Amino acid sequence: MSKYLQQLLGADEPMFSTTLRQLEKMTGHKATDVAYIADMTARAHQVMRRMGLDVADTTEHELYRALAAHAHNQTLFIATDDVGIIIHGQAVSFNYEDVQENIHRPFAERMTEHMKCQIKYGLTSRYVAADGDDEVAIEELIAQAGLSVCDMSDYHEHKQTNVKQKTRPPRLLFIGDIFTDAFIKLSPKVARVDKDDQGRSWISIPFGGRPPYEEVEIVQSVGPAPNAAVSCARLGLDVSLMSWLGDDKPGGDSLAYLSKQQVNTQLVSQKKQAKSNYYYVLRLGAERTILTKDEDYSYVWQEPHMVPDWIYLASISGESWGLHEALDNYLGQHPDIKFVIQPGTFHFEWGVKKMAQLYRHAYMVILNREEAVMLTGKSHESIPELAAALHELGPLYVVITDGPSGSYASFDGKLLKMPNYPDPAPPYDRTGAGDAFASTVVAAMALGEGFETALTWAPINSMSVVQKLGAQAGLLSKATIEEYIKKAPKWYKLEEIK
Repeated sequence: MSKYLQQLLGADEPMFSTTLRQLEKMTGHKATDVAYIADMTARAHQVMRRMGLDVADTTEHELYRALAAHAHNQTLFIATDDVGIIIHGQAVSFNYEDVQENIHRPFAERMTEHMKCQIKYGLTSRYVAADGDDEVAIEELIAQAGLSVCDMSDYHEHKQTNVKQKTRPPRLLFIGDIFTDAFIKLSPKVARVDKDDQGRSWISIPFGGRPPYEEVEIVQSVGPAPNAAVSCARLGLDVSLMSWLGDDKPGGDSLAYLSKQQVNTQLVSQKKQAKSNYYYVLRLGAERTILTKDEDYSYVWQEPHMVPDWIYLASISGESWGLHEALDNYLGQHPDIKFVIQPGTFHFEWGVKKMAQLYRHAYMVILNREEAVMLTGKSHESIPELAAALHELGPLYVVITDGPSGSYASFDGKLLKMPNYPDPAPPYDRTGAGDAFASTVVAAMALGEGFETALTWAPINSMSVVQKLGAQAGLLSKATIEEYIKKAPKWYKLEEIK
């Protein structure tokens, strides 16, 4: 591994390798260089996937061109100051200053100096931190190896401050299951909706035979968590997803799609020789019935590479309780994380008692009116009672959606009602409207908007989503949402309920 770093830095051998061995012996920390390279490689691969590249089959020239093509997207490079990789013996820098300077440079004349300085800073800092008692001796060894040629302390401090204050968008981690949906549009000539004696609605189609359908469309990488992740990525946030897939074609297609949507999939696990979740959505008009089958995965918590600012927990398998316990522990270790729950089926089945600790961690809970009744046991008729009961569980912010009636929100002793944004046309497909609403509230607040402003953004994304097929096709950018707000009717505003 010392050879890999030596190639990145262009350091002299054998002095470089000899010095690293001496440093490890002095500090008692073996494989510091190995851990650093692994960390650096993980961050490089994260950026490559977000650019749509195959990390196992990309040449140095392809990577170099892709970095230049994405140089306008500064959010890709928020954690790459000291990142570089070697492909076919050639060093390629992910440092944003290098990337900017390389836009018009041929590969043979590429800039890597900013990367080298940051790697020197990062590597030496790890050794110094490992054993502060020998700091002077460590720094003397580092100087002998030529690693302290550029003093990057001022530059590093400036960059960190600049990234934090100006360029680094908040990090959001979404947790939940992924599905591929096959939307089957039924023909009203052969399908109808009947009601039974208990008032339940049923789809009826002729039994046997070959009734025709109108069309089918496959939509990848859906579910409350991936829907919310894509929504927040389009709104300009740094988004990661923790989820589970098989190693089949739908699983591979889902990963490729999510990467193109700027969702970091480093925490998505693929189970070998397993299928991915595949649902069939029967559409009749704007309503749908979903045929589901959940595959069996190992729901193991993976600690994020970088501590997120927000964690958003959505619908997930009933086999995932161990992951929830690990999440509870992680939130306890990182109390500054804003934790959001958009509860799914099994969260309700587990009940308040089992989920109590996670609700106590929650910064916000978002659910519909029927779910609020199910969770709290309070009256469907009283929004104030429902909101108060949800606050008692722990969340500072409570959002309750209510279909055509709009939504309600409670915080800081205030209860607000927000109408829906007017539909430009009758809804085409209602799939994902709630996910769009919930994720937009979170995205707006993560971007620094107030809670009340966030509540005006959310119905706009929901309105747009129901105009198209699937949960993600209609998701909007921040600029487009702001345009809709400018054109909103006068009655589109929050109303406080006394």
